Amino acid sequence: MSVSCGIVGLPNVGKSTLFNALTAAGAQAGNFPFCTIDPNIAVAPVPDPNLEVIRRHIESKQIIPASVKVVDIAGLIAGASKGEGLGNKFLANIRETDAIMQVVRCFGGEHVVRDSPVDPIGDIEIIELELALADLETVTKAIDRVSKKARSGDKDSLFEKELFERAKAGIEAGTALRTLPLTAKERAALRPLCLMSLKDVLYVANVSVDDLAGDSEYAQRVATRAAATGSKWIPICADVEAELRAMDEADRALFMADLGVAESGLARLVRATYELLGLQTYYTAGPKEIRAWTIHAGDTAPVAAGVIHTDFEKSFIRAEVYAVEDLVQHKTESAIRAAGRLRTEGREYVMRPDDVCHFLIGK
Repeated sequence: MSVSCGIVGLPNVGKSTLFNALTAAGAQAGNFPFCTIDPNIAVAPVPDPNLEVIRRHIESKQIIPASVKVVDIAGLIAGASKGEGLGNKFLANIRETDAIMQVVRCFGGEHVVRDSPVDPIGDIEIIELELALADLETVTKAIDRVSKKARSGDKDSLFEKELFERAKAGIEAGTALRTLPLTAKERAALRPLCLMSLKDVLYVANVSVDDLAGDSEYAQRVATRAAATGSKWIPICADVEAELRAMDEADRALFMADLGVAESGLARLVRATYELLGLQTYYTAGPKEIRAWTIHAGDTAPVAAGVIHTDFEKSFIRAEVYAVEDLVQHKTESAIRAAGRLRTEGREYVMRPDDVCHFLIGK
């Protein structure tokens, strides 16, 4: 399963610095508006200690972690929905992602190029207004498109017209579409429109080194905004994360100890993105590779098998499953089987976090 998250924000809020640290892909992080003209795309591995735990007990040639595709989208400005600042191109890049990671600056500084005072909520509102205005145009066109068939009494078109009109009313009222009570059928009908205010949002409060926990007034404003809109937030110091990424392992450990943190902000960030999208991981392990696979929480065993290969979902017969903790306790798969901890599960089995699986697939 390929998962993508677009990093958005006003110019000079630390997006590209964060992107560099997250992916080590070398995006230009200069302190200039529109320094990132084309979206930079890279893949960030999901930190996962279970992979090393499994390798301690099962010899394998390589480890392949789960990953998130990260798209660094150039700084938006007011008027982007009308094409200002190459806005149309950037909005199109956002539409293609599964979630939005909105970076807002939560500290001052004389070396930061900015015409206005630090105002994280004002920054958020500028971005979200532009996304909403673009969505409003999309929904209005969709209503025009289905109205003719709806007048003829076509049930599907009547359903879509009512839904699109409700979405339009929500946007005009200043309501983020992701907060509307929508059924699974309604969400499926809206999905082809690629509405940006329907996407899950993770607010990233770019804090100073003196505020790593995000306790400042600026960061707490972001926390309050996230809670009010059904979103998530996380405080991160992009400059610190960039420094950590450039260090070797020993220096990194010392620096983190000096800062009083046990885990990098980037590890928390990727994990928060996973949680935002309702994702979880399961594993396969053998002599060729130990691999983490991404699925949605609540997926069944056939759906999980289909992530490996689409044909496996249809041809699924059963799964042999044990937990990572079983491997820690019993040391080998044969010992797990002998202890009766290897479970045989069928098509209705709902995958659990930390499952290690062998799938039996028919022809």
